[in-house]
Amino acid sequence: GLIMRAGGSLDGTEIVAIIGDRKSVFSVGEIVMFINLFIFAAAGFLFDWEQAMYSVVAYFVISKTIDVVLKGLDESYSASIVTSAPDEISQALMDELGRGVTFLYGEGGYRKEKKKVVCVVITRLEIDIVKKIVLDYDESAFVTISQVNDIVGGRFKKSGH
Repeated sequence: GLIMRAGGSLDGTEIVAIIGDRKSVFSVGEIVMFINLFIFAAAGFLFDWEQAMYSVVAYFVISKTIDVVLKGLDESYSASIVTSAPDEISQALMDELGRGVTFLYGEGGYRKEKKKVVCVVITRLEIDIVKKIVLDYDESAFVTISQVNDIVGGRFKKSGH
């Protein structure tokens, strides 16, 4: 990961992974893992399945480490919060995290009630804080949290391509 961050690579699978990362939704670590799965499967057929499985486990750890080194721990996530306390939750998010929020207006499909949906972009380290804030104000809130691959505009900075 450190070598790739500096612009280098150790082998051909990493070069393919770096190119693939630019043209796909998969991370460098995921592409390295996928390529190596084929190599380990062939090794399992030719040599020993036990050794191949140890290699799979080792490369799983390596692929996750590569992604953490390249992306850092500040991966971005989008939280959508459907709640009966949108104003209180949004104010708490702004106060405690220093994040701006966006309101979307929706309507429930079952009960046809109008709802204000709070949307906020956060880092991986802020996920538990958001969950706690939401539960403090509305235990029946519906929250979805999704990984964000790219951010353009606004004050939220995301490193990447």
